[in-house]
Amino acid sequence: MIRARRIWVTAATVLAVAGGSPGLAQAALPSDARPLTVTADSDGGLPPGWRIAGGGDQRQLVWRSTAPVPMGDARVDFYAGDRLLGHPAPGKDGRTFRLDLEQAATKAELTDLQVRSGGRELNAAGRVETPGAKRSAAATPPARPPANSVDPGKPGSYRTSTGEYDLDPVKLPGFAEPVEMQAVVVAPKGATGSRPLALFLHGRHPTCYAGDDIEGDWPCPQGTKPIPSYRGYLRDQQLLASQGYVTVSISANGINGQDWQAEDGGAQARSSLVRQHLARWADWAAHPNSAPTVVRNAPKADLSRVLLVGHSRGGEGVNRAAMDSLYPPPAAQDGYHGRVRWHIRGTVLIGPTIFGQNPVADVPSATILPGCDGDVSDLQGEVYVDGTRGVSRGAALHSAVYVVGADHNFFNSEWTPGQAEAPAWDDFSEDPDQRDAVCSPGTATRLTADQQHKAGSTYIAAAARLFVAGDDRVRPLLDGSGKRAPSADPARVLTHAVGAKRNGGFLPDGKLSVTGAKLCAVVDPDPAKACLGPDTNGSSPHFAQWDTTHEVGRRAVALKWSAAGSAVRVRPGSPVSLGGAKDLSLRVIVPPNSTGTRLDVSLTDTHGKHATLGGVKVDGLPGTERTSSYWAREVRVPLTAATRAGLDLKHIKSLDLTPRSRTGQAWLMDAWGWRTGTPAVTAPALPRVDIGRLTVKEGDSGVRTYKVPVQVSGRGSGQVRLYVLDPVTGGEQERVVTVHPGGNAIDVSVKVEGNTRFSYGTQDDVVVKAVRGAVVGSHRGGVLVEDDDPMPTVTVTPVADRVTEGQPLRWKVTLSEPADADLGVWFGILPVTDGTELSTKDVDPQWLAENTGEEPDPERPLSSLEYFSLFGYVPAGELSAEMTLPTITDQVTEPTESVRFQQLNDNGEPQEGGAALNGTVLDAS
Repeated sequence: MIRARRIWVTAATVLAVAGGSPGLAQAALPSDARPLTVTADSDGGLPPGWRIAGGGDQRQLVWRSTAPVPMGDARVDFYAGDRLLGHPAPGKDGRTFRLDLEQAATKAELTDLQVRSGGRELNAAGRVETPGAKRSAAATPPARPPANSVDPGKPGSYRTSTGEYDLDPVKLPGFAEPVEMQAVVVAPKGATGSRPLALFLHGRHPTCYAGDDIEGDWPCPQGTKPIPSYRGYLRDQQLLASQGYVTVSISANGINGQDWQAEDGGAQARSSLVRQHLARWADWAAHPNSAPTVVRNAPKADLSRVLLVGHSRGGEGVNRAAMDSLYPPPAAQDGYHGRVRWHIRGTVLIGPTIFGQNPVADVPSATILPGCDGDVSDLQGEVYVDGTRGVSRGAALHSAVYVVGADHNFFNSEWTPGQAEAPAWDDFSEDPDQRDAVCSPGTATRLTADQQHKAGSTYIAAAARLFVAGDDRVRPLLDGSGKRAPSADPARVLTHAVGAKRNGGFLPDGKLSVTGAKLCAVVDPDPAKACLGPDTNGSSPHFAQWDTTHEVGRRAVALKWSAAGSAVRVRPGSPVSLGGAKDLSLRVIVPPNSTGTRLDVSLTDTHGKHATLGGVKVDGLPGTERTSSYWAREVRVPLTAATRAGLDLKHIKSLDLTPRSRTGQAWLMDAWGWRTGTPAVTAPALPRVDIGRLTVKEGDSGVRTYKVPVQVSGRGSGQVRLYVLDPVTGGEQERVVTVHPGGNAIDVSVKVEGNTRFSYGTQDDVVVKAVRGAVVGSHRGGVLVEDDDPMPTVTVTPVADRVTEGQPLRWKVTLSEPADADLGVWFGILPVTDGTELSTKDVDPQWLAENTGEEPDPERPLSSLEYFSLFGYVPAGELSAEMTLPTITDQVTEPTESVRFQQLNDNGEPQEGGAALNGTVLDAS
C-alpha cells in the first residue's frame, strides 16, 4: 500500500535569516521540532521530507529542508542509520539536497534516513537537532594559566603597508569555471633582506551578495558582487607584518562555488590554488620587475620559510598543499604542474575540516579548535594531531589549541556581523528557549568577536614564531605545557600536542592490553564498544567519524570507577623506551564540567621494578549537549621518582593509573615521554597513495570484472589500512597492506553483471588511511556502475476515485515493465476549484498524525497543509502498486467533497503536461 507523504513541518520552522538574507540561515536549535531520524514504512514509502526524483540514470535521493540550510564548511551528509550514503549536492534554493542514487544504496535500504553536518543531525528545518535540550546553569571558565615568558601577540617594530593583486584566473581539474587569482598583501615597511612568507586561505562561505541577499554561485550573477572573504584576516596579517613577515591572503570564491562537484570537497583544488600563488611568488622573487606593484613595494619573500594558514576547508586545503609540496599528486587531478620552489615550515589550521583524515605527519601544525563551533561542530580538526601518531618519524610538533567560547566564523572579520562588507552571522545560533550555558552570547565563557579574533591572531603568531622563526621560547604556548599568551586574554586557551620527538608512546592500538578498564572504539555503532554512548551529553573531537561505520585501530582506554584505589594497568605489545625524557605526559579526557578527577601514575619496567611517579588532577572543559567538549587535557608527572627507584626507563613494561577521587570516569588517549625543545624536521621519502574512480556501463548481459584505480607514487614502502565498502549491506572489509611505487598491493576487483532491466546503478567504494610510513592524497574512490537501460514508463489510473466516506480513494501505479529498483510518481495536492474540499476531519486522525504531523483541529482543507504530497512507488521486480487516501465516516451531514492532485517535477512544482488525479467522497448519511 502506498500512502500520502508530507515533508515534515513544525511550528518552529521560522528561522532567523543570517544578515536578513533569504538565501542562508543560521543553524538554530528548535524547541519543538521532531528529530529527522525516522524509518521508512514497510510499504516502501520514504520518510517525510525525502523523495526519489528524476528518471533513468538521473535518479536522485532528495531531501528538502523546510528552511534554508547555511552554506558552510562542514559537508551535509546523507546517512541510513550509521551508514554514510554520500555527500549530496546543494540546490540553489539553499533547502534542497540531492544525491545521485548511483552514489547510494538501493531504495530498499533507505531506512532510518538522517541528514548530518559537522557530526550533528539536522532536523526538518535545517537546524542542528539536540533532543531534550533545555536551559542549563552558566558554565565556569577554566582557570587562567600562568603567562609565558614570551608573548607573540605583541605587535612588532615595523609599520605595515597593504595592497592587492588580481591576476588572470586559472583552470583547475574538474571545475567548469576558472578560479580567480586575487589576493591582499600586507608587508612590513623598511624591513631589509628576505622575509618569511605567510599565506592565508579562507574557507567555504557564500560567494556573492547584493544587499542582504547572498549566493553560492560562481561566477557571481549579474547585479551581485563577490564576498571578499580573503580580506577577513587583515588584522592577523598586520600583526605578522609588524613582526617582519610578508603576508598574503588569497581568494577562493571560485572553488567555493564549485566544490560540491568534487569528491574530496575541494581539498585538491585548494592545494592547487595555494601552489599557483606560491609559484608566482617564487617567480617574483627571481624576477622582481615582473611582480605586481604591491609585491615590488614589499620586501623580497623568502620562499624557504613559508607558513600556511587555512580556515575551515582552507585548513584542509593548506594541509593538502603541504603534502603536495613534499609528495607530488597525480598530474591528472592537480592544477599545478611546476617545480616546488618553496619550503613549508608549518601550518596553522583554524576550525578545519579533514574529510580524508590524512594529515601530513612531517610538517609541524597548530590546529585551533573553536569550543563553540556551530559549523564544523565535531571539531574534526583534532585528527591533525591524533592522526599523525606513529605514521612517520614523530619529529614534527602537532598542537591542538582549544579556544573556549569561540565560534567558527569570527576568526574572519568578513564573516562577522558589524565588521563584514556582506551579510554575516554567528554560526553558533540558538533557539530563544534553549539558551546555551557555554556558547550563548553574554555567558561567562562565550567570547566577543574582537576577543576571539585577537586570540586567533596571537596563536597564529605563536605558530609562526615557533615553526618559521625557530624561537623555542614560544613552544610552551603550543605543546601542552600550560602557559598562556596575555595578548589573547580574556580568552581561555588550552593546548595539548604530540610529536616533537616524544618517545615511548603508550598508544591504544591493536597491540595494547588493559586490565581494570576497557579499550573502547572511537567509531563503532555498538554502544557497548563505543567510547561515548548515544546518550552522552555532548561529543568528542577525538572521536569524529570518518567514512566507515566501524574503524579499526582508533581506540582509547575507558576508565570508570565507583571507589578510589583500583589500579588500571596499560601494557603495550612490546616494552617502550622513555630514555632521555624529563616527564611522562598523558592526554586524558574527563567529562565536561567535572572537576577534581585525580589519578596516581606508576610505571613498571621489564625487570619488575615499580615506581609511583606522582598524581595528576584533570578538570573537564565547559560543555553542553551542543559542544564537543570531551577533549583531552595534557598532564605531566616528572620521571625523577622512577630514576630514584632504579627503573630501566628504556624498557618500560606497563603504566598504571590509580583513581584517587571517589568516583569518576576518564579516557586515556595516549602517554609519552616528554622532553624540552623543538627538534628540526626533515621529511623522509614516503610512498603516496591516491585512490581513483572508474565509471563503467552495466551492459546488457554477461559478467565483467573491473579494478579500482590506485596510484602509488613517491619512494620507499609503507603501510595503509584499506576498507572496501559493501554497497548492498553497508558493511566493510578491512585489511592492512604494504604499498610501494610500482606495486599492486591495493587490488580491489568489482564484478558487474549486465541485464536489460532498469536500476539506479551501483557504487563500490574503497577508502584508505595511512598507518605507517606512507601518505594518502585522494582517500576515496572505487567503481561507479551506470545503468544503461531505459526507465519503464509510469501510468496512474483510478481504481476507486469516487467512494462513500469510510472507504479509501485508490489509484493504481503501473510500469510498462518490471525494474530492479523502486519507481513511481509524486503528486502535490491542489485546492479544489469547484465544490467542497476534503478536510483534516475527513481522514483518520491517527493516520493524519503519522503521515503529516498535523492534528484534525482546527478543521481545515487538506490543501492548506504545507508540502502534503502523494507518492506512488512500485517495488523493485513488480509491475504495479496502489496508493491510497483513506477517509472516515462521521455523523455530520455534508455535501459531496473532493480532492485534487497534480503530478510534480523534480523541483516539487507542477509538471507541465503531468497527470492529474481527482477524488470524490460521497456522504454516507
